[in-house]
Formats: sequence, structure tokens, C-alpha cells
Amino acid sequence: MSQRILIIGAHPDDCEYRCGGVAALWRAQGDVVRFVSLTDGRSGHHEMDSDALVARRRAEAASAASLIDAECLVLDIPDGHLEPTLVNRLKVIRVIREFKPDLIITNRPNDYHADHRYTAQLVQDASFLLVVPGILPEVPALQQMPVITYFWDAFQKPMPFHADVAVDIDSVYETKIRQLAAHESQFFEWLPWLDRKLEEIPSGSDERLKWLKGYFEWQHPRSIADDVRDALAIRYGERGARSVHQAEAFELCEYGHQRTARELDAMFP
Repeated sequence: MSQRILIIGAHPDDCEYRCGGVAALWRAQGDVVRFVSLTDGRSGHHEMDSDALVARRRAEAASAASLIDAECLVLDIPDGHLEPTLVNRLKVIRVIREFKPDLIITNRPNDYHADHRYTAQLVQDASFLLVVPGILPEVPALQQMPVITYFWDAFQKPMPFHADVAVDIDSVYETKIRQLAAHESQFFEWLPWLDRKLEEIPSGSDERLKWLKGYFEWQHPRSIADDVRDALAIRYGERGARSVHQAEAFELCEYGHQRTARELDAMFP
């Protein structure tokens, strides 16, 4: 029986960046995956007009999702202006109820970017209310809260990330890089501009993919797999874990439906 996986990020490239690999694995086994961006991405460029950028980023998000035949939704909340308001909470409740996910993946609430932090808070604030019929009664309440997990991150305060599940994505790592490459405005323009690497961007598509792989690994000099090697060993054994080069990892949120370690692991490909 297929699962329904809802991946909620703050910006149109966040889902692919944090779990594009495991999303590809879910789709390969027949699960339904939807990427959601709570903001429209209008602030993520150093040159483009904001309205033109919104249209471009919506197209990029659709292109990235199509590479693995995933669904895609970009809300109209302005990038950089996300707040944990009642209006936005109801939007998140609607998005979740309409999709009816078994599993939600989102940011942890400690992060450098306010949009990321408030994405986490909005999902947390929505979690119990998903099953309350009197809240947003025009959209039927869920019978059970979904399982909620967090993307991996490297932030240490107030508490470092704890990997409850780690997944080997070596077999789909190239697919993940192509998903990121579909977000051209971000990975070949805006982010390199921020990192003062814009002059390094090659022109050919194959050369850009090679450059992007190096850029992604430059941002993570210690790989995610190295950080979660113990969790990989639980899943693949000590020898199997040592052979993993690229991984994605997830922490169970204490809100949402709770699963045992074995049940949670079984939800991941």
C-alpha cells in the first residue's frame, strides 16, 4: 500500500535540498510525494524583479518535482515575511488536510532563517488541530495526526539534530543534483552570488551539474553521512554504513503521531 509523503519547506528549493534523494526513492517504490513551499521565493535574487522571480521560481519548482514525478505546491506568502500567525496556521492546516499525508517532513525550529523557523512552528502549531473538526470546518478533519519528522541540519543550539532514521541516497544522488540544478535562479545565480562564487559558474549544462555537485559538497565539508554514521549502521549494519557516501537523515518530532523506532524506519525507503 502506497504512502502519502508531504514535504514542507519555506522556499521553493528547500524540499529538494534537504530530502530530494529520499523523495526520489519514495517515488520509485510508488509512494505519493508532494513538495510544498510556504513562501513564494520573491526575495531570493540579487537582480531580478520580485514578481518575475516568483513566476520563475514556481516554474523551477515544477520542473524539479517533475524529475521524479512528484507533486508541487508553492503558496503565495511573500518570501522573508513568513510569520506564525493564525491566518498562516489555517493555511498550513488546509494544505495538510487536503493532502492527507501519512508522513510530514519539515524544518526543525532552530535555524538561521526566520522563514525556516516559522515553517517548523506553523507545522507544530497545526499538528493537533488537524484532528479538531471545529477548526477550519470546511475542510474535513483528519482521523489521526500524521507522523512528523525534521530534515537534517547542523545547528547545535539549543539542541543538536538527532538522527532517528538515516537513508543511503547514493543510488539517487545524481537525481538529487539534477533537482537542485532545476532551480537555476538559486544554485547558479543567487547562492553563488551570496558566496562570492558567481564568476565560477560554467555555461554548459554538463559542466554546471559537475560544478553544482562540488558546490553542494563544499557547503557540507563533513558529509551528512559522516554525521549520522551511527544511524546508518542501525539500518544497514556497520559494513554497509561505512560504504555510504551520501545520506539524508530525519528526526522524529514529538508532536504528531508517534511511532516506534521500527515502525518509523519502515516508513522510509
